[in-house]
Amino acid sequence: MLGFASYYGHHMVLQKEPTGAVVWGYGEPGATVTVVLSGDGGLIVMKKMARVKGPSGTWTTVLDPMDQGGPYTLTAGQGSENVTLRDVYFGDVWLCSGQSNMVMTVLQIVNASRELADATHYPYVRIFAAAPTRSDVELEDLEGIELPWSIPTAENLGHGNFTHFSAVCWLLGRYLYEALGYPIGLVEAAWGGTPIEAWSSQRALQACGLLEDTGSTSQHPDFSGPQTPSVLWNAMIHPLLNMTLRGVAWYQGEANTLLHTDLYNCTFPALVADWRRAFHAASAGQTQPLLPFGFVQLSTYRRQSPDDSFARLRWHQTADLGVVPNARLPGTFMAVAMDLCDEHSPYGSVHPRDKQNVAHRLQLGARAVAYGEKDVVFQGPYPTRAILEVTKGLLNLTYSQELVCRQRDTRAFEVYCSTPCRWLPAPVVAVGSRTVTLALAGCGRLVLALRYAWAEWPCDYQSCALYNTQGLPAPPFILDALPVGGTPGHPESPAERELLLLPGSSFS
Repeated sequence: MLGFASYYGHHMVLQKEPTGAVVWGYGEPGATVTVVLSGDGGLIVMKKMARVKGPSGTWTTVLDPMDQGGPYTLTAGQGSENVTLRDVYFGDVWLCSGQSNMVMTVLQIVNASRELADATHYPYVRIFAAAPTRSDVELEDLEGIELPWSIPTAENLGHGNFTHFSAVCWLLGRYLYEALGYPIGLVEAAWGGTPIEAWSSQRALQACGLLEDTGSTSQHPDFSGPQTPSVLWNAMIHPLLNMTLRGVAWYQGEANTLLHTDLYNCTFPALVADWRRAFHAASAGQTQPLLPFGFVQLSTYRRQSPDDSFARLRWHQTADLGVVPNARLPGTFMAVAMDLCDEHSPYGSVHPRDKQNVAHRLQLGARAVAYGEKDVVFQGPYPTRAILEVTKGLLNLTYSQELVCRQRDTRAFEVYCSTPCRWLPAPVVAVGSRTVTLALAGCGRLVLALRYAWAEWPCDYQSCALYNTQGLPAPPFILDALPVGGTPGHPESPAERELLLLPGSSFS
């Protein structure tokens, strides 16, 4: 009966200092379990006592904060019975979750054979995958494991298509290991084709008004199977809450381009806030309250559809503010992926194979936001100011970073005009160090809104219009443009007018 919870095992990584790793398991109700951490030669590093609680028959302890490194053995003892885990290391533990673009394995990405061959060079990046399971009630432990804690090999990283192990998760962990130089533990809990509602607790769904009509997730008419609200939270996230985590990586959203698209600006911030509260509480405060949360903004899908749900969802992923971190999504970071399209992917264009750039952009955000590296540039340029030259029919945008123009796409920018009342292309006529000049031919005197890369498939591979000098793409946006008078230091002029750029638009 004595044992550790399902997601502890040989070769695992536990969270290093400054927080303590939570360890729990099962035992005889009422008995005392002794937990011993030992180093080389069996030298006892730490000993903890834990009482087994009834009727659940579980025990929990928090290890003292440990410096990075290993290997250690971790033993749970009860009477004459002992269970020992070997080759345990301390480092940073990241949870990776989402749908099929997170599930895609290293076998499925570009340069797969080289990536798989390189796996043996990273024995201190350890991997674990929960099995895809669902439940109508919150579970205490995982019902199934797809991959127990393992040292990476070509076989377990390239096991098959959409099985284990996640390419985005693996590459993020590998890049972080290369930057940080200490062990990284990666926990995958993902399921293809699933909406955010399935990964959300009932608390989070209620915060967005999603359960008010039905009162029951199982009766909701829009869902079935693993798409049912809360069933993946119940079975694949709730059991992990006792873990001490360093951060989360999330790649999900494609399913919500077909369902509750315009609620994502609520459901995503609600999920982030709820996961943070839950992990912090269940880990006895060891997982930090503002748990770093990285996500991949949606890539592309060649549906030949006039529906702009992909563009709307990309915007909603930022809580309608364009860039993160922001007031509604503090402590978050985003990998823009709209320029990593893959029309000829054998897995469908919604599954682009360039996951290296996705993970690279994610790890830049992790290093800046989660690890506080001040000199890391982790996001592309964003507009900060707009000047309308009415008589010339030009709109001058100032950006936050130095610009590189890769493509003068005539449809990259669009404006919504007072006359005619529709979106019109605003071709790029000039690009300066930090400025872009747009032509407003055919537009009336008043620009009501402006948007950039607002399309399901906004550009060819790595060929969107604007990047920064580090090669990061300018993210998509949609902004209201309100006149606020003349330029600073100059009287208001009918020929030149500054526009106030406000997040969101009523013209989308």
